[in-house]
Amino acid sequence: MNNLKKIVVVGASLAGVRACQNLRREGFEGQLTLVGEEKHLPYDRPPLSKTMLTSDQDPLELTLVSNSDLSDLQLELVLGEHATALDTERREVTVGGEGISYDGLVIATGARARKLSKFDHIEGIHTLRTVDDALAIRSGLESSSTIVIVGAGFIGSEVAAAAKQRDCQVTIVEANAAPLVRGLGIEVGNAYANIHRSNGIDLRLGVGIKDINGGADIEEVTLTDGSSMPAELLVVGIGAVPNTEWLATSGLSLDDGVVCDETLNAGIPGVYAVGDVAKAPNRWLGGRVRRTEHWTTATEHAALAAKNLLTPEDSEPYNSVPFIWSDQNEDRIQVAGDTTDFDEVQIFGGSTEDQDLIAGYRHGNSLVGVMALNNMRTFVKYRRLLASHGSWQDALDLSQELQS
Repeated sequence: MNNLKKIVVVGASLAGVRACQNLRREGFEGQLTLVGEEKHLPYDRPPLSKTMLTSDQDPLELTLVSNSDLSDLQLELVLGEHATALDTERREVTVGGEGISYDGLVIATGARARKLSKFDHIEGIHTLRTVDDALAIRSGLESSSTIVIVGAGFIGSEVAAAAKQRDCQVTIVEANAAPLVRGLGIEVGNAYANIHRSNGIDLRLGVGIKDINGGADIEEVTLTDGSSMPAELLVVGIGAVPNTEWLATSGLSLDDGVVCDETLNAGIPGVYAVGDVAKAPNRWLGGRVRRTEHWTTATEHAALAAKNLLTPEDSEPYNSVPFIWSDQNEDRIQVAGDTTDFDEVQIFGGSTEDQDLIAGYRHGNSLVGVMALNNMRTFVKYRRLLASHGSWQDALDLSQELQS
């Protein structure tokens, strides 16, 4: 192990906390500082769009590490302060106007929700990224209230499902021809649309927000097709922006994230990036560079970066099958592999009309991705096939085997 005495981790969400845990697990005994912009203790984000909205769950239940675990980590925990600059020559991070020096640095500042900036002045418009966001949305999900959600991705869909469980009147506005069409294709997107409609959600496709009317509070939304609808609450789920502004003068390569090599090194010895903010090659993807906003990726990045930071001479590449899931009402959607670059989608089981479906994605002669709706056991078999770089014929053979 090299002579690292002080390591700073910037970003106190999942990737940052797991990085700290892995650094200790790998034997680092020096000074370890974790910097977090929020005042809350580090917490898990997936429940924010699920149980936090469907129940009166206490935010403290989402805490990633207990007080005793934090004590065992022997952290210098800096909460409620965000990093504003990085000087890689002096090896110093500026936090709250003061410099924190480091020998090793892990950047885990994540991403923030993209906003409809044109309407920032109107109350009742929310994004969902933090526990405070979830609490604000939850307070607006009262029975019979009218909710409009912009974006039919996973976040928007989960908020819609939660709102329906609270007996709200829910409309989703989606600019594309089907939900998730860019990530999963039109066939699967149509199946996804059926889920929304079967749950009583008004799904408006191929339109966007033209205007939002009201005084201090939102009252009505006008769409680009000229139609209008009442709205007491509007939730925006149109993607995320990586938090890299504080690195503008650092000399690091920034391009929709912190550009890293396949070991997650950010181009300067001792500096690594992990989680939503990292844009790195994935060897499983043939070395294609991606910024991946997945829970699983954050945990895997954290483990790899900790190891590579402590023993750079034995650095290993990031090599993993991408994986994401979403829970909506009683439905679970799981996606593995690369479903953004494909030549063909084939339904291996179930149908687009049923809420029980498994679909495979072909690129050339290879199986490159799989999507399952309420089909967890079968999904696991295809995920294993992806991990071993199975061929498309292997996938077809598995499909036949499972149907026999």
